[in-house]
Amino acid sequence: MALATPILQQKILEALEASSKISVDTDSSSDNSNQSDKARKDTAEALAKAIEAFVKSGTVTTTVTTTGSASAQSGTGTGNIS
Repeated sequence: MALATPILQQKILEALEASSKISVDTDSSSDNSNQSDKARKDTAEALAKAIEAFVKSGTVTTTVTTTGSASAQSGTGTGNIS
């Protein structure tokens, strides 16, 4: 299964839009700094969740081959990323 790129793009847009809606009190440098820090942290958290979901949306396919014995075997496997 292909990675869900459109979903990642949408989640990134949502995170950026949410961070742009946070109001910052420009009259207080202390409040301004705290609110800016919170906006960055919230955005980073939202992006991290979106990227994790994106990576986990893929499927990994592997081929396994063993050699060197009478019981040597080969096969394939498919699974989700967790």
